Amino acid sequence: MATQDVKTGKKRLIVNAFVEMCSGHQSPGLWRHPDDQSSRFTDVEHWVELAKLLEEAKFHGIFIADVLGGYDVYKKSLEPAITTGAQWPVNEPLSVVPAMAAATKNIGFGVTVSTTYEQPYHLARRLSTVDHLTKGRLGWNIVTSYLDSAARNLGRTEQPAHDDRYAQAEEYMRVMYKLFQASWRDDAVILDKARGIYTDPNLVREINHEGKFFTVPGPHIVAPSPQRTPLLLQAGTSRAGKQFAAQHAEAIFVSAHAPSVCAKNIAEIRELAKTQYGRDPQSIKVLALVTPILGKTEEEAQAKLADYRHYASHDGALALFGGWTGMDLSQYGDDEELRQVESNAVR
Repeated sequence: MATQDVKTGKKRLIVNAFVEMCSGHQSPGLWRHPDDQSSRFTDVEHWVELAKLLEEAKFHGIFIADVLGGYDVYKKSLEPAITTGAQWPVNEPLSVVPAMAAATKNIGFGVTVSTTYEQPYHLARRLSTVDHLTKGRLGWNIVTSYLDSAARNLGRTEQPAHDDRYAQAEEYMRVMYKLFQASWRDDAVILDKARGIYTDPNLVREINHEGKFFTVPGPHIVAPSPQRTPLLLQAGTSRAGKQFAAQHAEAIFVSAHAPSVCAKNIAEIRELAKTQYGRDPQSIKVLALVTPILGKTEEEAQAKLADYRHYASHDGALALFGGWTGMDLSQYGDDEELRQVESNAVR
């Protein structure tokens, strides 16, 4: 992503690392490589080392993806993901952020948390707590989830329909804004030792939200954090996802097979932000996914790529693809043509 430097007028690149609390993330099988360190994801030292390394390299942020279930669409089984380590196992990401923040000074942290399976009052508490502990360096990647396996483990037979998840997310955001922005005054905590008043009750108020999906009287249980509302990130480019991003997102993640597709999605979101929500379209930052293979020469980089591909797991890749799209490719022959289909997963 590029942004304008106010002093020079030149565009400067904003670089954000993309990780998950698992082994290999989106490169299933690469954990087998002799130099791979991702299997250390259960060690806090691994994450502290990563944060320090990225900050020294002048990265602006670390974005931690997350899922709440296993990839069990391919072959209608979780076994391929379990065997190959395709985002399995996955640890909870928000918990490690304070440790990374304590070891760094400037780098930011974006964490994925779904609006579909967690009460907003509970999540607001967790996000505000970590925003305090990081001194205002926290971002929230707002997702609605896409795995039926998560739904089955969290009290449903299957996940809600795609657009229904976004409708719930819209109300979720209204609750979060009320808790973050409208529940406490900045000067509510007075710490008056003489009078024995920790917080002035006149400066804290209930939000009294009553909606279709949530009833939250409040008030927020955490005093205002440095940002109040964390940096808001979003990663969906479906029709509903674009509307959601245009209204709420401060930064969006995009991934596509060609730059022209990315450009089209970005232009549509910025136009919606301007025409429907009165926002400055250039205020929305964009993070485009790239996977660089680096070498001192072209030959060295190509040799690295060939080496990495030697360890790639086809079953792991198909497990991830099945979870992302909702399509089980084990049902199709290698020569069969696939066309765009409706899906209740990622579109």
